Amino acid sequence: MSIFRLNHAVLYVRNVAESVAFYRDLLGFDYIEGGDAHRGAAFLRAPGSTNDHDLGLFELGAHAADSGAGQTSVGLYHLAWEVDTLGDLDRIAGLLDAAGALVGSSDHGTTKSLYAKDPSGIEFEVVWIIPRELLTDADRDKSKATGRLDLARELAKYGADARSGVGISRP
Repeated sequence: MSIFRLNHAVLYVRNVAESVAFYRDLLGFDYIEGGDAHRGAAFLRAPGSTNDHDLGLFELGAHAADSGAGQTSVGLYHLAWEVDTLGDLDRIAGLLDAAGALVGSSDHGTTKSLYAKDPSGIEFEVVWIIPRELLTDADRDKSKATGRLDLARELAKYGADARSGVGISRP
């Protein structure tokens, strides 16, 4: 018996309605009827997912303190959501930037990443993975050190329709 994928993530948030709107409007998650946002719980599904839910949100309220993980306590640093195409990464970068949620980006050689924070300050990553048939030794070498992401250069190199992770994260 072995683990083969992450089924869902559950986050404690300050305001569940605000968080639902963020994950729905900026990242494209679908709200699943049956969650009870009025009682502080909601469930969302990533586009195209066959999971019951990919993200559970539970409200703590405005009084909730920021997470100390990585600063004053151990804990989860972030979750990484994979996009379908490099064009999707570019579109989401614009949405996150316009919302004031984008906090950084990185070129990890084999992956191109955005970093953002949701309304509760929970950091997450949005990643595009170079398809296996397009990977080069230079890409693999670049993965030894994180560099600055030049999204325009990556779009010119691979094209907006380049599908993420083919042969790596998907068959």
